Amino acid sequence: MESDEAAAAAAAASPQASGGTVTPAPKKRGRKPKNKDESQEQISGGKMKESGKKTKQEEQSVDEKYSQWKGLVPILYDWLANHNLVWPSLSCRWGPQLDQATYKNRQRLYLSEQTDGSVPNTLVIANCEVVKPRVAAAEHISQFNEEARSPFVKKYKTIIHPGEVNRIRELPQNSKIVATHTDSPDVLIWDVDTQPNRHAVLGAASSRPDLILTGHQDNAEFALAMCPTEPFVLSGGKDKMVVLWSIQDHITTVGTDSKSSGSIIKQTGEGGDKTESPSVGPRGVYQGHDDTVEDVAFSPTSAQEFCSVGDDSCLILWDARTGTSPVTKVEKAHDADLHCVDWNPHDDNLILTGSADNTVRLYDRRSLTSNGVGTPIYKFEGHKAAVLCVQWSPDKASVFGSSAEDGLLNIWDYDRVSKKSDRAAKNPAGLFFQHAGHRDKVVDFHWNAADPWTIVSVSDDCETTGGGGTLQIWRMSDLIYRPEEEVLTELEKFKSHVMTCASKP
Repeated sequence: MESDEAAAAAAAASPQASGGTVTPAPKKRGRKPKNKDESQEQISGGKMKESGKKTKQEEQSVDEKYSQWKGLVPILYDWLANHNLVWPSLSCRWGPQLDQATYKNRQRLYLSEQTDGSVPNTLVIANCEVVKPRVAAAEHISQFNEEARSPFVKKYKTIIHPGEVNRIRELPQNSKIVATHTDSPDVLIWDVDTQPNRHAVLGAASSRPDLILTGHQDNAEFALAMCPTEPFVLSGGKDKMVVLWSIQDHITTVGTDSKSSGSIIKQTGEGGDKTESPSVGPRGVYQGHDDTVEDVAFSPTSAQEFCSVGDDSCLILWDARTGTSPVTKVEKAHDADLHCVDWNPHDDNLILTGSADNTVRLYDRRSLTSNGVGTPIYKFEGHKAAVLCVQWSPDKASVFGSSAEDGLLNIWDYDRVSKKSDRAAKNPAGLFFQHAGHRDKVVDFHWNAADPWTIVSVSDDCETTGGGGTLQIWRMSDLIYRPEEEVLTELEKFKSHVMTCASKP
């Protein structure tokens, strides 16, 4: 049994857990910040709408809730680093761990910078110092300056990206190789170790990708996945297609771990036309969606099996061994556009989906039928705006996170759904932690496989601050998720000290 009381308190302690959340104006995706000098028109469901600006009262409410959250940081978190970004970022990913020390580890971090055109868009490779559990003092983690850059995050290399970076994915077999999506039909592959460091100034030529994956007929902006078992890449786009590639033909040697010097056949340079980069066509093109494909995911056990979700409200399962038609198509997986999907790495029957209907749904593929019928195992209701990202924990099979336009990053445990203590606390079933440190939509996050309870998350703060973004790296207190018996045994050691402090006048 987990420490339910601590978890319930953590969820309830979030200043946004009880409602009243300020919801950003609706957008088609909720991920595309406008340039600072653009009009306030937004796209929603294909129709133009005016963006409703927040009133002073609403802005004050956001600031008050943030202040409440900040006061709880020493109680809820083992470590937290806040890094102010000059430009919005739509994607953040952990890279390989570089070295380990007594109190902290150094690790690569990938993120994007989406500019207003005054300087080029970039893919940023940073070095991050990850403080080990139970090292940071409570007063230290609570004294961060939200307007400053964190000393734990240092820019290491900049790649000038040909267009906005909408999505970043690392190759599991060698996480120094990453794929990026931009506002074009192509997927770009980068070897971040061999790419030259560039200075992002107006007029600078774009860096040259190490490989270009072609095959989409229209822009492919968000749906992107790397296969955990083979060097395969999966993508979806506005052309309603799911496209599969193998980059094996253009890899001379790929190591079995991130320390390998595996490299892609390169024609890199200091810039120039990206068409000079080598390209590779698809292994398969899969058609079955009736609208934009918003996200894709590989099966954790098979490079031939994958799934996709889209603006047609469908969840589709595919198997490359049986052809290019859907194996299973759930016609109405949600009540609105689907934004995200993730396949459980510990149990290949469980698939998560997130939607503009504000919910996360859990499907068991064994209960899906070929006639398009599918009932979720459970519907998780804790967000007050469109869900933009879902991801399973790399450490525990029943735990996952979800982030949304309401500014919240929720941590759930499916094993807690039926527990009475959660219902008694009046929290959404399964919710045991809410990260409320972002003041605008949380567009992306990533669990750290090298330090499983550490998460990096990024918000686009254009709506609330007029520009920029916020990167946060955080780890909740282990008293929240550890087994209750362990927690009570540990707290017993401090009982006499607490009683002594409580008895003092």
